[in-house]
Amino acid sequence: MGGYNPHYQIIGQMFQKDYRWLCAAVGRTLGCPHSAQDIASETFLRVLALPDPTAIREPRALLTTIARRLVYEGWRRQDLERAYLDSLALAPEPVHPSPEERALVIEALLAVDRLLNGLSAKAKAAFLYHQLDGLTYSEIGERLGVSTSRVQQYMVEAFKRCYQAMQA
Repeated sequence: MGGYNPHYQIIGQMFQKDYRWLCAAVGRTLGCPHSAQDIASETFLRVLALPDPTAIREPRALLTTIARRLVYEGWRRQDLERAYLDSLALAPEPVHPSPEERALVIEALLAVDRLLNGLSAKAKAAFLYHQLDGLTYSEIGERLGVSTSRVQQYMVEAFKRCYQAMQA
């Protein structure tokens, strides 16, 4: 085990001062005190991972930003899970995967979502139309109301993200 880290004291003080405040703030957004506590705890874990907590000038602003991102990630995960389970409900019975397979698929969907995060909505749609539906660039262009060369640019952006993720 490592020795004492002086940053723990700074974060401990921040935790004592702002944890309840953060729980209340997140609780107002989520409407569930238990989920708010989970988000607040995860927020402080993310703060612990920061390289230099002494550089934090506005602790509540930082905590709010991290917590908001965690809430959005949770909502996005719920939306992906719901969409996946809805598509499974429409599938014939032999296609239904086991709970373990479902978890793996949901994790893969989340990884793709994180990978494409930051791309424009049209770039994401172009990538997914091509990869999942097998549409040609001209078909994608028609659906999105853009030129084929613009679709090609979207695909380059998305493939760059994929390549960067594979290199990481």
